[in-house]
Amino acid sequence: MKALHFGAGNIGRGFIGKILHDNGYSVTFADIDAEIIDALNEDGKYTVHIAEEDGETFEVTNVAGVNTITDDDALKTAILEADLITTAVGVNILPVIAKSIAPNLAGRGNSPLNIIACENAILATDTLKAEILKHTDELDGIGFPNSAVDRIVPIQKNDNLLDVKVEPFYEWVIEKARWIGDARLDGVTYVENLIPFIERKLFTVNTGHAAIAYYGKTLGFETVSEAMTNEKVEAFLKDVLNETMLYLTSNYDFTEAQQLSYIEKIIARFKNPHLSDDLDRVGRGVMRKLSAGDRIMKPLIYLEQNNLSCNALTELAAYALEFNNPDDPEVKERDEQIAQLGMQEFLTSHSHLNDGLIQKIKEYL
Repeated sequence: MKALHFGAGNIGRGFIGKILHDNGYSVTFADIDAEIIDALNEDGKYTVHIAEEDGETFEVTNVAGVNTITDDDALKTAILEADLITTAVGVNILPVIAKSIAPNLAGRGNSPLNIIACENAILATDTLKAEILKHTDELDGIGFPNSAVDRIVPIQKNDNLLDVKVEPFYEWVIEKARWIGDARLDGVTYVENLIPFIERKLFTVNTGHAAIAYYGKTLGFETVSEAMTNEKVEAFLKDVLNETMLYLTSNYDFTEAQQLSYIEKIIARFKNPHLSDDLDRVGRGVMRKLSAGDRIMKPLIYLEQNNLSCNALTELAAYALEFNNPDDPEVKERDEQIAQLGMQEFLTSHSHLNDGLIQKIKEYL
């Protein structure tokens, strides 16, 4: 079986690529990074290191690379021969990927093909499918299941360019009904309704990461592991996640006991010293993280509207508004909009907050 994966970065190689390899797929990675693509073609393998004390190592073999800028013919062949196409490129790049995939689907024949966007976004495969449909309607025999993915892959520098360090925990959840064919993946959970799992991850892992980054920066910490040694950071993190738990248990079938257990696992992951990540990197993309449907504002708006406790999320929103990373272009964009519109109008238009909630946030600024 053959898989084509768009995105040869650490998530692609260390998470998605490894699972596909473990399921017997030969994996071709498509990317614009010529150095990584050349190394994949030269070595044909790489090693995944588990980030824990005496962590195991796993060799991923039977891999290759295709340069999406220069290798049009090789990319076309990889698409035509693929039994599975996956992505881990960032949701904003999906329209570009769609332009590469769409023209080559008509020549595939009738063999089953699943296309899955493994992105940190809600229903990303739907986004990719919509973009593909702008260029072709030849989608017979193709499944477009949405998925939710979760594995922390920190910034790292390894002796071998291709090697990747990843945390022990991972979760890949896929929509069962939209999967085409009988050849399902081991190591993956198939569910009828994906939304609860997407939002559980978004409002626990991602909201939690944001809380550590934005509050940790105010205390002068530089990395997640440094911040998580501080009692104030851990206490604030727990307060935030107890509030997002109210959102999750109110909207889905997760019980409080289930969510508390999940939170405990997530905090243990954040404390893993072998996974430490830079707070500036974790906090980047601040405009997206302040948007109405994302990790801070969506549960905050819900809790406020339903008269549920939301003090910690309100405080977190204030820290996000004060987050300063000069290397994040969204920090500049945020500051320019606030300077132009004022804080009140910015939070009204960008975050869709009401006046009462805006006033509560301002009290923390």
